[in-house]
Amino acid sequence: MKVLVTGGTSGLGLAMASALAAAGAEVALTGRSAARAAAVAAELPGATGLGMDVREESSVARAVGQAWTQLGAIDMLVNNAGIGMRTVNPRFMTYPQGFWEVPASGFRAVIETNLTGYFLVAREVTPRMLAAGGGRIVNISVNHSTMHRAGFVPYGPSRAGSEALSRIMAADLRDTGITVNLLLPGGATVTGMLPPGARPAGQRFLDPAVMGAPIVWLASDEAAGVHVERIIAAEFEHWLRDRKARQ
Repeated sequence: MKVLVTGGTSGLGLAMASALAAAGAEVALTGRSAARAAAVAAELPGATGLGMDVREESSVARAVGQAWTQLGAIDMLVNNAGIGMRTVNPRFMTYPQGFWEVPASGFRAVIETNLTGYFLVAREVTPRMLAAGGGRIVNISVNHSTMHRAGFVPYGPSRAGSEALSRIMAADLRDTGITVNLLLPGGATVTGMLPPGARPAGQRFLDPAVMGAPIVWLASDEAAGVHVERIIAAEFEHWLRDRKARQ
């Protein structure tokens, strides 16, 4: 399995890239800094690191072309690159701000990364997958509660938009040989999107490694043909048992 993971230098992306590489997949991971992406990839077996700014069409086209050439194909795209609320409000965990206080530049930056970025990368990869006869796309999402939580403009709308985009992508690609699924942690996760030291008492935080088992499964032969599923990583084992029981 040859996999492209966007935003793979830290957090959820790194956790998924690490799990995939450990499972034997050939992984190309991306980050805005090509040097950092290369350094991170060097720590994973057989991985490649590439610079990609998911907001820029030319950067996306160049990086996808490089990944396809170096891997020989892209069997799976993991759309993960994103930025969070701390980019517009560093104190969002303790001092949420109203949408009218959000600077337009910050709103655009989050939407362009989290929503437009998913679109641009998938748009670049999909024609190649169609020509190859198939492929898999996994878009990383969040809990529905995050999409309408007070003080979460623009992050909430960006993730709601990417979820709607995923559903339409799946409808457009039905019966083409390309599957589209959603994967989300299932709760607040310890990543760079959290402000330093921001862990309210009593709140449970997930480790990014929770994404490992489900992403490896989605890359497996067992997951061939699985389409339009919304998988919660923290509940993956239970979900998989239920799925097998229904078959």
